[in-house]
Amino acid sequence: MAKTAIAYKEKMKEISVFSLICSCLYPENNKNIMGDFEDMDIKPINKRASGQAFEVILKPPSPVSDVSHCITNPPKRDLSLEDIQKKLEAAEDRRRSQEAQVLQILAEKREHERDVLLKAMEENSNFSRMAEEKLQMKMEQNEENRLAYLAAMMERLQERERHAQEVRKNKELKEEVTA
Repeated sequence: MAKTAIAYKEKMKEISVFSLICSCLYPENNKNIMGDFEDMDIKPINKRASGQAFEVILKPPSPVSDVSHCITNPPKRDLSLEDIQKKLEAAEDRRRSQEAQVLQILAEKREHERDVLLKAMEENSNFSRMAEEKLQMKMEQNEENRLAYLAAMMERLQERERHAQEVRKNKELKEEVTA
């Protein structure tokens, strides 16, 4: 199948664009142009409104053409012991360099992970310190507020006590005056 496709491609290259155009314009000359190929037959099919159609029939390839399409591998040169050693050393060097690159990448990743971990620990300690300072300030403020509240309550209690003494004193004076 592949050989037929190759033969078809080669024959299509041989047919010039000019001959195809001429065959469309002058259909009486088609028979002469189309029968000249050895490996294929080109037969015109009935004309259509959209243009002219052709049928291309490929003949089976001849044994002579098989030889022309056979692709041979280039001859291999003999490798000497030195060439083999050089290739092995180059392969070993490539392997070492790849290992070094992998190790370097892993070291960079570890360094990055360590930096990230240190930064996270630092942020955590900063957050803890700030939270502790904030809590300490709140506790101090609460203590100050409590002391101020207690002082105000004591002041009011003393004020009431003074007022009560004054009221008692006035009451005794009234009783003495009325008595």
